Amino acid sequence: MAGWGLRCRKKRRKRKSRRFSEFVSVVIKQCQPQDIETIYTVINEAAEAYRGVIPSDCYHEPYMSIDELSREMEEMSFFGWQDEGQLIGVMGFQRVKDVTLIRHAYVITSWQRRGIGTKLLNYLKNLCETQRLLVGTWADAFWAIAFYEKRGFRLLPDKDGLLRAYWRIPDRQRETSVVLGLELS
Repeated sequence: MAGWGLRCRKKRRKRKSRRFSEFVSVVIKQCQPQDIETIYTVINEAAEAYRGVIPSDCYHEPYMSIDELSREMEEMSFFGWQDEGQLIGVMGFQRVKDVTLIRHAYVITSWQRRGIGTKLLNYLKNLCETQRLLVGTWADAFWAIAFYEKRGFRLLPDKDGLLRAYWRIPDRQRETSVVLGLELS
């Protein structure tokens, strides 16, 4: 038995050091205007998941145009997960009145399910200066809703009022969206 426990400890040590080395070249950074092309690529590649899921009148090519992204970047900060100089995921962060919004959260498909979205979200939660963090997503994007619920967010019943108060989105998008919230202490 003692030998088995020793081997397990050695394996655990190896795993810990391997994990550390995997993230040595990783950086969470605040994106700058010169990152717009890369952000555009990340968003549009990851948004392919919405094709055929959200109403067809809400999905278009590209999912977000460069002009729309440029306008969004004027209103919010984008933070990105960068690995070896490559932007892998992005998340928008916008204070509106008495709340903070998580906007445009995307991770390149081949990099999903590695904890990148969680790490970006946790980073932004630590930057939050309001008591309430909100995120809006498509009602049929079950994976996005599950992602936020797993991290403590709850679906809010007053989504129409919240979407009108804190977002500027078309009526059709409001009809087909949900809002999740997290109270911060």
